[in-house]
Amino acid sequence: MNLTVKLILIAALVLSIIVPFGYYLIGEKNRGRYKKAIGVNVFFFFGAFVIGSIMLFGGGSVQAADAAGGATLATGLGYIAAALVTGLSCIGGGIAVASAASAALGAISEDSSVLGKSLIFVGLAEGVCLYGLIISFMILGQL
Repeated sequence: MNLTVKLILIAALVLSIIVPFGYYLIGEKNRGRYKKAIGVNVFFFFGAFVIGSIMLFGGGSVQAADAAGGATLATGLGYIAAALVTGLSCIGGGIAVASAASAALGAISEDSSVLGKSLIFVGLAEGVCLYGLIISFMILGQL
């Protein structure tokens, strides 16, 4: 089986387990189910992780084909660096937008004339994500 097909199957397996449990937790009447749902979710996630690892690393022909393709350690580390830059900048941007947007909503509720100023701060926080994405494109361009 192709590596891409295996990764898609693993992602579908994980999402088919996690999404129903997220839906299960929605609502105020479901407050008492958190511990049970999280325990079952963790059990199925790690089960899917083990099954996915077996599927991914089970065949030897995929590794031989990748080694023959000329992929080096530097290329792999470059892809990891691009993924880390994008992921961490988006996490940081999300934290910044959460703080700036909640403060902006509080300020707007008191005085509606500060709408423009507060939108600028929220936009600057979103810019962090875009800068990380641009840097990851620059890294991928060098590979």
